[in-house]
Amino acid sequence: MLKILFVAPYTPSPIRVRPYQFIRHLSQRGHAITLVCPVDNDTAYHELRTICQRVVAVPIRRIDHLFAYAHALPHNLPLQAAHCLTPAMVAAVANEIRSGDHHIIHIEHLRAAEIVRAALHQCGDGPPTLLDAVDSISLLFERTWRRGTTLSSRVRALIDLARTRRYEAAYPQRFTAIAVTSPEDRWALTTLNTTLHKAGASPIIVAPNGVDLTYFHPPTAPRRPNHIVFTGKMSYHANEAAARYLIEEIMPRVWAVRPHVTVTLAGAEPGPRLRAYARDPRVTVTGAVPDLRPYLMQATLAVAPIRYGVGVQNKVLEAMATATPVITARQATVALSAHANRDLIVADDTDAFAHAILELLVNPERCTALGRAGRKYVEQHHNWHTSVAQIEMGYLTALSATRDRSL
Repeated sequence: MLKILFVAPYTPSPIRVRPYQFIRHLSQRGHAITLVCPVDNDTAYHELRTICQRVVAVPIRRIDHLFAYAHALPHNLPLQAAHCLTPAMVAAVANEIRSGDHHIIHIEHLRAAEIVRAALHQCGDGPPTLLDAVDSISLLFERTWRRGTTLSSRVRALIDLARTRRYEAAYPQRFTAIAVTSPEDRWALTTLNTTLHKAGASPIIVAPNGVDLTYFHPPTAPRRPNHIVFTGKMSYHANEAAARYLIEEIMPRVWAVRPHVTVTLAGAEPGPRLRAYARDPRVTVTGAVPDLRPYLMQATLAVAPIRYGVGVQNKVLEAMATATPVITARQATVALSAHANRDLIVADDTDAFAHAILELLVNPERCTALGRAGRKYVEQHHNWHTSVAQIEMGYLTALSATRDRSL
């Protein structure tokens, strides 16, 4: 059993699914977890208190975030890394390190990386660290700058791109082990390290995102005919760009042939432009929902026309887990080993998306076959037990490396 200090820049939850599932499964495997995080989801926070050995909740106000950004802006620190870099967060982590009660520190995301580094600096020493970087954020920023659909998202990406590249390049020197969701992200971080920094020895492991296969399951009731769903947090710029692409460019081609096809955009915090789509009676914009499963299980198809992004797209995996046929962009399949035209449909442009949607809507047998193959794929390749086992191996590698250095 390991005693794990788990530091997160937000409350792990079914929306922040990766750290949430890691904590759940690590606890089930007998590890003792102390979680330090801000509280931005009361429901998840109360559940985590029943899973973790202890939860240290750190209040962070909006003004605290702004002060942290303002302090980082004139320096080389990425704004992402400054997000929760407050004295209270650093003090909470430093207090846990000084207790000497933890074997390893699990750092969730770039947003928590500098918190732990600052706490270790205060303490002078501490346990080995595993940074779950999740994705290469600089790769995401580069793609956002090149392909983002709003000026604000492109400018924000450009402001933080160079400093994020430099910070990520130094990961192997700053952390004992690093984890990412996909081989592409490992390639991106390794390339940064060898070109912008001295090559480091700390390993970068791939621990793919999983799916809760009990929670997300195929439906028992019939699906709603001629109905399309797109899911995701709609305030995230890549999801907003995909939703706009779906409604403004793809669906007009579909409606020209089948005018009664309906679409649901299911996810939290849609902006004014997305909410305005609901003026069309064929489009539903839900906002935050307590459970995405009914929307996936009722849909004829799940369409994910991702314009840019990195890592594993949970929206694709969750749809496949419910045996909902998926049509997605090639970008969303880079981190997957799924077979196009067997496990899901890959579309490269607007006409290809519209053609695939129209073809599947009139072919229920093909939809059923795709749905079954998609479910089988996630069962074989995206089980949380396998991903957590990879993280455990990362812990053991970090612990072994630390022992070797101390000899």
